[in-house]
Amino acid sequence: MGRAFQNRKESMAKTAAAKTKVYSKYGREIYVCAKAGGTDPNGNLTLRGLMERAKKDQVPSHVIDKALDKASGAGGEDFSPARYEGFGPGNAMVIVDCLTDNPNRTFGDVRGCFTKTKSKIGTPGSVSHMFDHCAIFSFTGSDEEAVLEALMEADVDVTDIEQEGGRITVFAPHTDYAKAKQALLDAFGEIDFEVDEIQFLPQATTPIAGDDVALFEKFLGMLEELDDVQNVFHSAELPEENA
Repeated sequence: MGRAFQNRKESMAKTAAAKTKVYSKYGREIYVCAKAGGTDPNGNLTLRGLMERAKKDQVPSHVIDKALDKASGAGGEDFSPARYEGFGPGNAMVIVDCLTDNPNRTFGDVRGCFTKTKSKIGTPGSVSHMFDHCAIFSFTGSDEEAVLEALMEADVDVTDIEQEGGRITVFAPHTDYAKAKQALLDAFGEIDFEVDEIQFLPQATTPIAGDDVALFEKFLGMLEELDDVQNVFHSAELPEENA
């Protein structure tokens, strides 16, 4: 699992530089999360993790505050989640997570990214069963046993735990996100999480080569430019200079 996660992180690092609309994407996600679970980050651990991640990505405080203010009001936009699945260039599996106020528009935009890059959008569930939907936490530490014990005492169904280079990475089912995070905070106090998020990790990667490499990069770039797209998860294993 660790290698797949590392490939995913390298892919995100590359595409992050092209995220010209990162503020609005975070703002939208914070709004939806706060609307659903409350605007107090102490009582909404998913929101807390999202806000911490936004700050690490240098999202200004006023963007976060504006999203929280909108969520605490009676009106506001009516965003809903939408997920699209399919096969990208080189037959790599792809999951596209969106937040949209117009599902018809979003589906058309995402489908356009698939068709313009010789890719194939599929039906719901067509590839997601080949991914693990994981809560992932990574932080400085060396006592793997203590971390595992704290999580097990909290009845967290730990999928995997790795300790490498003075850093511990915990993988758990996405449904255990809040429980796992609270267990870690209760056991070790305030933790500076390097990673604190929910992801789809591919159970197997798909090597991409030849002309498909550039086409896959184009495909990711087109998806990243869409306002409604929040996250793109894929199984592609790109050559090192492109990863």
